[in-house]
Amino acid sequence: MRTLILAAALLLAGPALAGPVTLKANPVDSDGRVTLGDLFDGAGPASGVVIGARSGPSVVFEAGQLQSLARQSGLDWANPTGLRRVVVRNAAVAPAAASVAAAPSVSPPVSRPAPARSAYAERVISRNDIVEVAYEMGGVRLTISGRAEGNAAVGQRLAIRNLQSNRVIDAVAIAPGQAAAGPASRTAPQQLAAR
Repeated sequence: MRTLILAAALLLAGPALAGPVTLKANPVDSDGRVTLGDLFDGAGPASGVVIGARSGPSVVFEAGQLQSLARQSGLDWANPTGLRRVVVRNAAVAPAAASVAAAPSVSPPVSRPAPARSAYAERVISRNDIVEVAYEMGGVRLTISGRAEGNAAVGQRLAIRNLQSNRVIDAVAIAPGQAAAGPASRTAPQQLAAR
């Protein structure tokens, strides 16, 4: 009887340990070991659980795989935007992007577009990457996340599908995982580079 009560208590306590978490806007890791804390806000004691390794500038996880790994560690990620993939980037590259987002009056530098034959080597955005798109107008800066519909080097145009509205946005690649839309994207890439 005592064993039955203990087993029932453990079964009821299991789901209570699961806490809701939120995916970070720009997941990064600094040592090549990707942890639940690198991906989710509110991971608590599960923050140090290693779920993968990054050997290059980024690593891509399938959203269903992340939900399963989070659940195994007692976390509940609902994936409210219906993401299919999540990209984790090297933290050495990401702080520059974060400081740009924190300072709305500063536009990130953009170099000239690469010649077509070397665009692959200098690609900063690949098809299906999750990209942060900044729209600036009249001193106001808005950002959204979207999925790249193609590949692009710095200064090249690409279509990005808004994850919330499912509409396609015309943008210009400005850095790894970063793009600009609106009036800034309509100017020639050479003019963007001169800023």
